[in-house]
Amino acid sequence: MSGTGVQHIAVADDAAEQRVDRWIRRMFPHVSQGRVEKMCRKGDLRVDKGRVKASTRLQPGQIVRVPPLPDADRPAPKPEAFVSDADARMLRDAVIYKDDDIIVLNKPAGLPVQGGSGQTRHIDGMADALRFDLDAKPKLVHRLDKDTSGVFVMARTGRAAAGLAKSFHLRNTRKIYWAVVAGNPMPKVGTIRYGLVKASGHGPNGAGERMHCIHPDAIDETPGAKRATTDFAVIESMGQRAAWVGLAPITGRTHQLRAHMAEMGHPIVGDGKYGGNAQTNEGDGWGAQLGGEISRKLHLHARTLKITHPVTDKVMIFTAPPPEHMKRTLDMFGFNLAYAPEDPFEYYEG
Repeated sequence: MSGTGVQHIAVADDAAEQRVDRWIRRMFPHVSQGRVEKMCRKGDLRVDKGRVKASTRLQPGQIVRVPPLPDADRPAPKPEAFVSDADARMLRDAVIYKDDDIIVLNKPAGLPVQGGSGQTRHIDGMADALRFDLDAKPKLVHRLDKDTSGVFVMARTGRAAAGLAKSFHLRNTRKIYWAVVAGNPMPKVGTIRYGLVKASGHGPNGAGERMHCIHPDAIDETPGAKRATTDFAVIESMGQRAAWVGLAPITGRTHQLRAHMAEMGHPIVGDGKYGGNAQTNEGDGWGAQLGGEISRKLHLHARTLKITHPVTDKVMIFTAPPPEHMKRTLDMFGFNLAYAPEDPFEYYEG
C-alpha cells in the first residue's frame, strides 16, 4: 500500500492551544481518531521531536512530524479553488515584496485573512492567485483582523513557514500600527498593560465575541484572562477631537489594540465593536464615530513590520501606505503623511 512520505508541518498562529488529534484531523480529514491515537502511542507522531499524547496542546511555531499516511487515510484531493480575475488582480496588486521564500501584501481593509463565521471570500481561499512561479500557494503564518489593513506576510515554502511562525510566536518581530483615535491621549507616549478576557457574543456559536479589559492587578484571579501590553505614541493631534497615533503590540492578543485604546478612553475611529456606533465624538464626548465626512470604517493600519528573513537571516523592514479612507481622514485634519516619523517611539526617545 503506497503512502505519503514523512511530513514536517509548522503550526500556524490560528492553531494555538488546539489539541494535536484535532489538528491532525483538520489537516487530514480522512485520518481516523483511532489511527491518530495509535500514531501517538507508537511515537510516530511527534511535536518538536518529542512524543505527544492525543490531547497535547499545540503552540504556534512548533513543528509536527506526521508519519507516512496510507492511501486509505489520505484526504481526497481538494478541487482547485476558483478565484475570479478581479480578485486575482486585486491580490497581485497588493503585493509589495516577493522572493523565493516569502511574499508580503498590503492587505486591503475589509478582506478577511481566512474563513470564519459566514466568511467565504478571504486571502487563504484566494491564495492560488499568489503562486506565481511555484507549485503551492503561500501559507498563512500570522493574522490581521478583517477590517485592519496593512503589511501582511505569507510563507512560500515549508521552511519559511516554520521560521516565520516561530518568529511570531517568540515575538522576534516588531509591528507598528497607525490609528486615528477619538480625543487626544495624555500622556503622549506610554504603555497599556490591561489584561484581556474573551466574552462570547450573542450570535450563533458565540459570533460577535469581544475582549474585555482586566486591571493588571486582577489578571491572575480572573479565569481565562491573559496579560497584554501595548505601547502607544501620539504622532499628531487635532485639539481634543482626534489624534493620529502609533501603536506597537508587545503581545499579540485578539483585538488587543482596539480594546486597549477604548479602555484608555480613546477608541479607534470607526470601531463600532469597542467604541460604539451610536456615540459621535464632536470633541466633547466619547465615541468612535467622528461624524461629518469622516469615514465610519475602522482607522487601524499595520504600517510597518520588521522581521528576520526565515532563510537568509537578513533583517527586513516592510512599510505599507494607509488605505484611502484613512488618507482622507488624515488629510482632513491636516496631518501630513510626508512628515510622519518612521518609528514614532524613536521620535520621543530622541
